[in-house]
Amino acid sequence: MSRAGALKASDPPYVERKKRECGGRPVIRGTRFPVSPLVWNPQLGFTVEELLREFPQLTPAQVYDALSYYYDHQPEIEEEIRQAHDLEAWMKKYPSTLKGKRGRPSAVP
Repeated sequence: MSRAGALKASDPPYVERKKRECGGRPVIRGTRFPVSPLVWNPQLGFTVEELLREFPQLTPAQVYDALSYYYDHQPEIEEEIRQAHDLEAWMKKYPSTLKGKRGRPSAVP
């Protein structure tokens, strides 16, 4: 008897995932704010309080729920972070359109 879009007891209250939004990545419910940046920043040493100052549009409950979601889905989120920071893959996916001037090679390979 659950209606579409209703939360199940096991669903995180502030994190959602939709196939057609943000590439299916987990985001803060009702926003397009991905979970991964919130996780990446604590790995750099940021506290929740610092995250809230950095992202004032988020509430403490949203940040804590995103961190909880990360711990429940750690391998998946870690892979997302790894892919986001893979410069070589990004350069292959989006090659430079810059051309070298006057016969000189471009600065970007």
